[in-house]
Amino acid sequence: MTKLGLLARIEAKPEYADKVEALLRDALELARAEEHTVTWFSFRQGPTTFGVFDTFEDEEGRQGHLRGAIAAALMDAAGTMLAEAPDIRPVDLLAVKLP
Repeated sequence: MTKLGLLARIEAKPEYADKVEALLRDALELARAEEHTVTWFSFRQGPTTFGVFDTFEDEEGRQGHLRGAIAAALMDAAGTMLAEAPDIRPVDLLAVKLP
């Protein structure tokens, strides 16, 4: 069972919101290439607020994702396109329904 996840809140500077959206849309291909990422979702909550939720079978997969290309791209964007550093929180999954 998928047991672990990450929930990230991303706040873009207003003038970069469209670029942050594009970055998160393009990150789907990076997520697909990650062997240990079970599910990956990016979403928009408002004009400048975005998020990512992803799941993993184990801590090794979660830590690998945090060291991966998507996290690196977000950190690269942080200084220019984001209003603040992404708020990334680990979560323990209680129940999961997958297709």
